[in-house]
Amino acid sequence: MARLATTAILLALTLAGCGPRHTRADGPLRFQDFPYTAVGGDAWPVKRVTLSALNDAYGLPADTAVAYVELNPEGKRTLVFIHGLGSYLKFWRYQLDTFARQGYRVIAVDLPGYGKSSKPATFPYTMVAQADAVRALAQHLGLEKPTLIGHSMGGQIALTYAIRWPTEPGALVLTAPAGFEQFSAREKAWFKSVVTTAGIRAADEHAIWGSVRRANFSRWQPDYAWLIEERARVALTDEFPAYAYANVKSIHGLLDTDFTRASLFRVQVPTLIVHGDQDRLIPNPFMHGGESREIMEFGRRGIKDAKLVTLRGCGHTVQMDCSPDYNEAVANFLKGT
Repeated sequence: MARLATTAILLALTLAGCGPRHTRADGPLRFQDFPYTAVGGDAWPVKRVTLSALNDAYGLPADTAVAYVELNPEGKRTLVFIHGLGSYLKFWRYQLDTFARQGYRVIAVDLPGYGKSSKPATFPYTMVAQADAVRALAQHLGLEKPTLIGHSMGGQIALTYAIRWPTEPGALVLTAPAGFEQFSAREKAWFKSVVTTAGIRAADEHAIWGSVRRANFSRWQPDYAWLIEERARVALTDEFPAYAYANVKSIHGLLDTDFTRASLFRVQVPTLIVHGDQDRLIPNPFMHGGESREIMEFGRRGIKDAKLVTLRGCGHTVQMDCSPDYNEAVANFLKGT
Protein backbone atom coordinates (compact mmCIF):
# COMPACT_ATOMS: atom_id res chain seq x y z
CA MET A 1 0.00 0.00 0.00
CA ALA A 2 2.82 2.44 0.85
CA ARG A 3 4.42 1.81 -2.55
CA LEU A 4 1.13 2.57 -4.30
CA ALA A 5 0.71 5.74 -2.28
CA THR A 6 4.25 6.82 -3.05
CA THR A 7 3.75 6.31 -6.77
CA ALA A 8 0.47 8.22 -6.75
CA ILE A 9 1.94 11.14 -4.84
CA LEU A 10 4.95 11.37 -7.08
CA LEU A 11 2.76 11.33 -10.14
CA ALA A 12 0.83 14.25 -8.78
CA LEU A 13 3.72 16.28 -7.40
CA THR A 14 6.49 15.86 -9.96
CA LEU A 15 6.39 18.87 -12.26
CA ALA A 16 8.80 17.42 -14.79
CA GLY A 17 7.93 13.87 -15.75
CA CYS A 18 8.99 10.99 -17.92
CA GLY A 19 7.56 10.19 -21.31
CA PRO A 20 7.04 6.97 -23.25
CA ARG A 21 10.14 4.82 -23.45
CA HIS A 22 10.95 5.95 -26.97
CA THR A 23 12.03 9.30 -25.51
CA ARG A 24 15.05 7.47 -24.08
CA ALA A 25 16.24 6.42 -27.52
CA ASP A 26 18.71 9.30 -27.70
CA GLY A 27 20.39 8.18 -24.48
CA PRO A 28 21.36 10.02 -21.29
CA LEU A 29 21.23 13.81 -21.10
CA ARG A 30 23.01 15.60 -18.27
CA PHE A 31 21.56 18.69 -16.66
CA GLN A 32 24.40 20.82 -17.97
CA ASP A 33 23.46 19.76 -21.50
CA PHE A 34 19.80 20.73 -21.22
CA PRO A 35 19.09 23.27 -23.99
CA TYR A 36 18.00 26.46 -22.26
CA THR A 37 16.37 28.19 -25.18
CA ALA A 38 13.64 30.66 -25.99
CA VAL A 39 10.48 29.54 -27.75
CA GLY A 40 12.03 30.57 -31.05
CA GLY A 41 15.10 28.43 -30.40
CA ASP A 42 17.62 31.11 -29.46
CA ALA A 43 19.92 29.98 -26.66
CA TRP A 44 19.80 31.87 -23.38
CA PRO A 45 23.10 32.93 -21.78
CA VAL A 46 23.53 30.63 -18.79
CA LYS A 47 25.84 31.73 -15.99
CA ARG A 48 27.03 29.84 -12.90
CA VAL A 49 28.20 31.71 -9.85
CA THR A 50 29.69 30.63 -6.54
CA LEU A 51 27.85 32.38 -3.73
CA SER A 52 30.35 32.39 -0.89
CA ALA A 53 27.86 33.80 1.61
CA LEU A 54 25.47 30.92 0.96
CA ASN A 55 28.18 28.28 0.96
CA ASP A 56 29.65 29.56 4.21
CA ALA A 57 26.27 29.82 5.91
CA TYR A 58 25.38 26.20 5.14
CA GLY A 59 28.83 24.64 5.14
CA LEU A 60 28.62 23.72 1.46
CA PRO A 61 31.56 22.63 -0.70
CA ALA A 62 33.50 25.61 -1.97
CA ASP A 63 32.67 24.80 -5.59
CA THR A 64 28.88 24.79 -5.02
CA ALA A 65 27.40 27.03 -7.72
CA VAL A 66 24.02 28.47 -8.63
CA ALA A 67 23.02 28.78 -12.28
CA TYR A 68 20.90 31.56 -13.69
CA VAL A 69 19.86 33.27 -16.92
CA GLU A 70 19.84 37.03 -17.33
CA LEU A 71 18.14 38.88 -20.19
CA ASN A 72 18.11 42.62 -20.92
CA PRO A 73 20.58 43.55 -18.15
CA GLU A 74 20.03 47.25 -18.96
CA GLY A 75 16.43 47.11 -17.82
CA LYS A 76 15.66 49.51 -14.99
CA ARG A 77 13.29 47.18 -13.14
CA THR A 78 14.28 43.62 -12.28
CA LEU A 79 12.11 40.52 -12.26
CA VAL A 80 13.46 37.39 -10.56
CA PHE A 81 11.74 34.15 -11.61
CA ILE A 82 11.79 31.23 -9.14
CA HIS A 83 10.71 27.80 -10.37
CA GLY A 84 8.77 25.11 -8.55
CA LEU A 85 9.29 21.58 -7.28
CA GLY A 86 10.92 19.15 -9.69
CA SER A 87 11.45 21.80 -12.37
CA TYR A 88 14.05 24.37 -13.38
CA LEU A 89 14.22 27.83 -14.86
CA LYS A 90 13.15 26.66 -18.32
CA PHE A 91 9.61 26.33 -16.95
CA TRP A 92 9.51 30.12 -17.41
CA ARG A 93 10.20 29.69 -21.13
CA TYR A 94 7.00 31.47 -22.08
CA GLN A 95 7.73 34.51 -19.89
CA LEU A 96 11.41 35.43 -19.91
CA ASP A 97 11.73 36.83 -23.43
CA THR A 98 8.26 38.36 -23.27
CA PHE A 99 9.07 40.49 -20.25
CA ALA A 100 12.59 41.26 -21.44
CA ARG A 101 11.04 42.73 -24.60
CA GLN A 102 8.80 44.88 -22.39
CA GLY A 103 11.92 46.50 -20.96
CA TYR A 104 12.44 44.56 -17.75
CA ARG A 105 15.72 43.14 -16.57
CA VAL A 106 14.88 39.44 -16.34
CA ILE A 107 16.67 36.92 -14.14
CA ALA A 108 15.64 33.27 -13.75
CA VAL A 109 17.39 31.05 -11.22
CA ASP A 110 17.99 27.32 -10.99
CA LEU A 111 17.58 26.70 -7.28
CA PRO A 112 20.20 24.55 -5.53
CA GLY A 113 19.38 20.92 -6.27
CA TYR A 114 17.77 21.67 -9.62
CA GLY A 115 18.68 22.25 -13.24
CA LYS A 116 22.23 23.37 -13.88
CA SER A 117 22.90 24.34 -10.25
CA SER A 118 24.92 22.19 -7.87
CA LYS A 119 23.07 19.55 -5.86
CA PRO A 120 24.91 19.20 -2.55
CA ALA A 121 23.56 16.57 -0.17
CA THR A 122 24.38 18.81 2.80
CA PHE A 123 22.04 21.60 1.70
CA PRO A 124 18.80 21.39 3.78
CA TYR A 125 16.40 22.26 0.90
CA THR A 126 14.01 24.04 3.24
CA MET A 127 12.09 27.06 2.01
CA VAL A 128 14.18 29.23 4.34
CA ALA A 129 17.41 27.86 2.85
CA GLN A 130 16.16 28.35 -0.70
CA ALA A 131 15.10 31.89 0.12
CA ASP A 132 18.63 32.43 1.40
CA ALA A 133 19.95 31.17 -1.96
CA VAL A 134 17.75 33.58 -3.93
CA ARG A 135 18.72 36.46 -1.67
CA ALA A 136 22.42 35.61 -1.95
CA LEU A 137 22.13 35.71 -5.75
CA ALA A 138 20.22 39.01 -5.61
CA GLN A 139 22.91 40.54 -3.41
CA HIS A 140 25.68 39.16 -5.63
CA LEU A 141 24.05 40.83 -8.64
CA GLY A 142 23.41 44.06 -6.74
CA LEU A 143 19.65 43.94 -7.26
CA GLU A 144 17.55 46.64 -5.64
CA LYS A 145 13.87 46.06 -4.97
CA PRO A 146 13.50 43.08 -7.35
CA THR A 147 10.04 41.75 -8.11
CA LEU A 148 10.01 38.09 -7.05
CA ILE A 149 7.92 35.85 -9.30
CA GLY A 150 7.58 32.33 -7.93
CA HIS A 151 5.65 29.29 -9.10
CA SER A 152 4.33 26.68 -6.65
CA MET A 153 7.31 25.91 -4.38
CA GLY A 154 8.92 29.04 -5.81
CA GLY A 155 5.93 30.98 -4.54
CA GLN A 156 6.52 29.73 -1.01
CA ILE A 157 10.20 30.64 -1.36
CA ALA A 158 9.28 34.16 -2.51
CA LEU A 159 6.87 34.47 0.42
CA THR A 160 9.57 33.34 2.83
CA TYR A 161 11.96 35.93 1.38
CA ALA A 162 9.41 38.74 1.72
CA ILE A 163 8.43 37.73 5.25
CA ARG A 164 12.01 37.59 6.54
CA TRP A 165 13.23 40.72 4.73
CA PRO A 166 10.07 42.81 4.21
CA THR A 167 11.83 45.89 2.84
CA GLU A 168 14.00 44.19 0.23
CA PRO A 169 11.62 43.02 -2.56
CA GLY A 170 9.77 45.51 -4.71
CA ALA A 171 6.72 43.31 -5.33
CA LEU A 172 5.58 39.67 -5.35
CA VAL A 173 3.88 37.61 -8.03
CA LEU A 174 2.79 34.32 -6.47
CA THR A 175 1.90 31.83 -9.20
CA ALA A 176 -0.21 28.90 -7.94
CA PRO A 177 1.87 29.26 -4.78
CA ALA A 178 2.54 26.73 -2.09
CA GLY A 179 2.67 28.06 1.46
CA PHE A 180 -0.99 28.91 2.09
CA GLU A 181 -2.21 25.35 2.64
CA GLN A 182 -2.38 23.90 6.15
CA PHE A 183 -1.16 20.39 6.98
CA SER A 184 -1.79 18.57 10.24
CA ALA A 185 1.04 16.87 12.11
CA ARG A 186 -0.41 13.52 11.09
CA GLU A 187 -0.55 14.51 7.42
CA LYS A 188 3.04 15.73 7.48
CA ALA A 189 4.28 12.52 9.09
CA TRP A 190 2.42 10.31 6.63
CA PHE A 191 3.57 12.27 3.62
CA LYS A 192 7.20 12.19 4.69
CA SER A 193 6.99 8.44 5.28
CA VAL A 194 5.79 7.57 1.78
CA VAL A 195 7.80 9.97 -0.40
CA THR A 196 11.29 8.55 -0.92
CA THR A 197 14.26 8.98 -3.22
CA ALA A 198 13.88 5.35 -4.28
CA GLY A 199 10.27 5.98 -5.21
CA ILE A 200 11.16 8.91 -7.45
CA ARG A 201 13.86 6.89 -9.18
CA ALA A 202 11.53 3.92 -9.68
CA ALA A 203 8.48 5.82 -10.97
CA ASP A 204 7.11 4.32 -14.19
CA GLU A 205 7.60 6.49 -17.27
CA HIS A 206 4.26 5.83 -18.89
CA ALA A 207 2.30 6.59 -15.74
CA ILE A 208 4.22 9.81 -15.14
CA TRP A 209 3.65 10.95 -18.72
CA GLY A 210 -0.09 10.78 -18.17
CA SER A 211 0.13 12.27 -14.71
CA VAL A 212 2.18 15.28 -15.80
CA ARG A 213 -0.45 16.12 -18.36
CA ARG A 214 -3.35 15.64 -15.99
CA ALA A 215 -1.96 16.94 -12.71
CA ASN A 216 -0.18 20.01 -14.04
CA PHE A 217 -1.97 20.98 -17.23
CA SER A 218 -5.51 21.55 -18.38
CA ARG A 219 -4.50 22.67 -21.89
CA TRP A 220 -1.56 20.40 -22.71
CA GLN A 221 0.18 21.20 -26.01
CA PRO A 222 2.71 19.14 -28.00
CA ASP A 223 5.16 22.03 -27.59
CA TYR A 224 5.58 21.00 -23.94
CA ALA A 225 7.06 17.61 -24.86
CA TRP A 226 10.57 18.90 -24.12
CA LEU A 227 9.91 18.71 -20.39
CA ILE A 228 9.00 15.02 -20.71
CA GLU A 229 12.01 14.12 -22.80
CA GLU A 230 14.54 15.99 -20.68
CA ARG A 231 13.28 14.37 -17.47
CA ALA A 232 13.32 10.91 -19.02
CA ARG A 233 16.85 11.22 -20.33
CA VAL A 234 18.39 12.81 -17.23
CA ALA A 235 17.06 9.86 -15.23
CA LEU A 236 19.66 7.74 -17.06
CA THR A 237 22.58 9.76 -15.66
CA ASP A 238 24.53 9.48 -12.43
CA GLU A 239 23.27 12.96 -11.49
CA PHE A 240 19.70 11.82 -11.03
CA PRO A 241 19.97 10.43 -7.46
CA ALA A 242 21.13 13.83 -6.16
CA TYR A 243 18.21 15.50 -7.95
CA ALA A 244 15.77 12.95 -6.52
CA TYR A 245 17.14 13.57 -3.03
CA ALA A 246 16.68 17.33 -3.46
CA ASN A 247 13.05 16.70 -4.43
CA VAL A 248 12.36 14.60 -1.34
CA LYS A 249 13.94 17.12 1.00
CA SER A 250 12.09 19.93 -0.77
CA ILE A 251 8.78 18.15 -0.21
CA HIS A 252 9.60 17.96 3.49
CA GLY A 253 10.24 21.71 3.42
CA LEU A 254 7.03 22.42 1.55
CA LEU A 255 4.98 20.79 4.30
CA ASP A 256 6.22 23.31 6.85
CA THR A 257 3.70 26.03 6.05
CA ASP A 258 3.03 27.16 9.63
CA PHE A 259 5.66 29.89 9.36
CA THR A 260 4.31 31.41 6.16
CA ARG A 261 0.65 31.08 7.14
CA ALA A 262 1.25 32.82 10.47
CA SER A 263 3.46 35.56 9.02
CA LEU A 264 1.60 36.78 5.94
CA PHE A 265 0.92 40.11 7.66
CA ARG A 266 4.67 40.83 7.46
CA VAL A 267 4.55 41.10 3.66
CA GLN A 268 4.77 44.82 2.94
CA VAL A 269 4.96 44.97 -0.84
CA PRO A 270 2.34 44.88 -3.62
CA THR A 271 1.37 41.26 -4.18
CA LEU A 272 -0.41 39.46 -6.99
CA ILE A 273 -1.66 35.89 -6.61
CA VAL A 274 -2.41 34.10 -9.90
CA HIS A 275 -3.79 30.58 -10.15
CA GLY A 276 -5.86 28.34 -12.39
CA ASP A 277 -9.28 27.11 -11.35
CA GLN A 278 -8.37 23.64 -12.68
CA ASP A 279 -5.35 23.26 -10.36
CA ARG A 280 -5.17 19.57 -9.37
CA LEU A 281 -2.21 19.86 -7.00
CA ILE A 282 -3.26 22.65 -4.63
CA PRO A 283 -4.90 21.77 -2.33
CA ASN A 284 -3.20 18.39 -1.98
CA PRO A 285 -5.62 15.82 -3.39
CA PHE A 286 -4.23 12.91 -1.35
CA MET A 287 -4.56 14.45 2.09
CA HIS A 288 -7.65 16.62 2.23
CA GLY A 289 -8.65 17.96 -1.19
CA GLY A 290 -10.82 21.00 -1.69
CA GLU A 291 -10.89 23.95 -4.08
CA SER A 292 -7.81 25.87 -5.17
CA ARG A 293 -9.55 29.22 -4.86
CA GLU A 294 -10.25 28.62 -1.17
CA ILE A 295 -6.52 28.25 -0.53
CA MET A 296 -5.64 31.30 -2.61
CA GLU A 297 -8.31 33.37 -0.86
CA PHE A 298 -6.62 32.60 2.44
CA GLY A 299 -3.44 34.13 1.08
CA ARG A 300 -5.25 37.15 -0.34
CA ARG A 301 -6.88 37.87 3.01
CA GLY A 302 -3.62 37.44 4.90
CA ILE A 303 -1.49 39.72 2.74
CA LYS A 304 -2.44 43.38 2.94
CA ASP A 305 -4.02 44.67 -0.29
CA ALA A 306 -3.06 41.51 -2.22
CA LYS A 307 -4.78 41.00 -5.55
CA LEU A 308 -6.10 37.62 -6.69
CA VAL A 309 -6.57 36.58 -10.32
CA THR A 310 -8.21 33.25 -11.16
CA LEU A 311 -7.62 32.05 -14.70
CA ARG A 312 -10.46 29.88 -15.95
CA GLY A 313 -9.73 26.48 -17.44
CA CYS A 314 -6.06 26.60 -16.39
CA GLY A 315 -4.06 24.04 -14.43
CA HIS A 316 -1.33 24.15 -11.82
CA THR A 317 1.55 25.07 -14.14
CA VAL A 318 -0.50 28.07 -15.14
CA GLN A 319 2.38 30.08 -16.60
CA MET A 320 2.73 27.42 -19.29
CA ASP A 321 -0.84 26.16 -19.46
CA CYS A 322 -2.31 29.61 -20.09
CA SER A 323 0.75 31.70 -20.87
CA PRO A 324 -0.98 34.55 -22.81
CA ASP A 325 -3.55 35.17 -20.06
CA TYR A 326 -0.93 34.74 -17.34
CA ASN A 327 1.48 37.16 -19.01
CA GLU A 328 -1.27 39.73 -19.43
CA ALA A 329 -2.28 39.49 -15.76
CA VAL A 330 1.32 39.91 -14.61
CA ALA A 331 2.03 42.75 -17.04
CA ASN A 332 -1.03 44.67 -15.87
CA PHE A 333 -0.02 44.18 -12.24
CA LEU A 334 3.53 45.39 -12.88
CA LYS A 335 2.24 48.50 -14.63
CA GLY A 336 0.09 49.24 -11.62
CA THR A 337 3.01 49.04 -9.21
